[in-house]
Amino acid sequence: MDIKAIGKKYVDYVVEMRRWFHKYPELSNQEFETQKKIIEELEKMGIEYEKVAGTGVLATIKGKSPGKTVLLRSDMDALEVTEALDVEFKSQNEGVMHACGHDNHMSMLLGAAQILKDIKDELKGEVKLIFQPAEEVAQGALRVLEETDLANTCDAVFGMHVWGELPSGMINIEAGPRMAAAGVFDIKVKGVSGHGSTPHACKDALVCAAAIVMNLQTIVSRMSNPMNPLVVTTGTFNSGTRFNIIAGDAHLTGTTRCYDDDLMQMTEDAILRIAKDTADAYGMEVEVSHQVLTKTTKNDPKVTEIAKAAAVKLYGEESLMDFPKATASEDFSFFQDKIPGVFAFLGTYDESIDAIYSNHHQRYTMDEKNLERGMNLFAQFTYDYLNEA
Repeated sequence: MDIKAIGKKYVDYVVEMRRWFHKYPELSNQEFETQKKIIEELEKMGIEYEKVAGTGVLATIKGKSPGKTVLLRSDMDALEVTEALDVEFKSQNEGVMHACGHDNHMSMLLGAAQILKDIKDELKGEVKLIFQPAEEVAQGALRVLEETDLANTCDAVFGMHVWGELPSGMINIEAGPRMAAAGVFDIKVKGVSGHGSTPHACKDALVCAAAIVMNLQTIVSRMSNPMNPLVVTTGTFNSGTRFNIIAGDAHLTGTTRCYDDDLMQMTEDAILRIAKDTADAYGMEVEVSHQVLTKTTKNDPKVTEIAKAAAVKLYGEESLMDFPKATASEDFSFFQDKIPGVFAFLGTYDESIDAIYSNHHQRYTMDEKNLERGMNLFAQFTYDYLNEA
């Protein structure tokens, strides 16, 4: 099956789609017009679909003969970023931009849908295409899984992300942990305020909170294996109202990152314990919580090999490039927690067109030639998994 030859028919189409999505970005759980556009395109193709997770879309392409089921995933939401690019398809929604590249993901998956529709009589099994909302707030994947039976009916899941730190056109597909699990913690310290000249009559929440910040550092330095990466970052510290008033309250928030779900659980337990014990030592009360936003994005070895072989079949060994795992996070990990899967990176860094900015930057962009690569990889992986795996 010559996926590249079939894909040539849809090169202009994916560019057109990418520019439409880029021009009309929408924030998490607000992807109403995006959903309408995706449905409009699926209806033109004659592909059955259903609405899921509020603003998401789940499409189905059935092969001629029975077999396995593969799930292809694209995210949909944009970011609260004011675009600095001067292009004809610049964002028309003030303060909102597809700075992470989800416009590319949607267009590539729609292009793959075109290819797979064309070859459906050659497929053994079924293809599910999920256009998932709310990735940026780590809510969409879980909601999709809660509202559908995908976890029980799909044999493999494949996702992809355009990546501003990888050279343009290069593809990274590696087994094992690829993106970090992410957590967020919230700590509120309750003391007793008073005059700065009489600290003995007060309970200084600021000092207690400062001690908590320092004690949290021992989770990384003394409680975890140094060979297993872990980040515990206190990002905000709010306390006090005036130079001569003892603070009665303090509020801390922060994030945790690692590549091991067991380590994440240990970190959560340690944060709760340290915050409570430190507050108790200072004679104060504390409210503390830790929420796991995403699990580790961890590629299944067998599915990874199929995806790598698909990339080589399309673009040769020279298209593959090793790349360090990222400390950024993805709620695609929730799909992988239920379904064997692989998450690939498609490079966009290109000095010749000033595509030198990382994802989430106000000038993030890419060479639209890469859309064809992503579209074909979605389709080739699907064909190979259903017909050859």
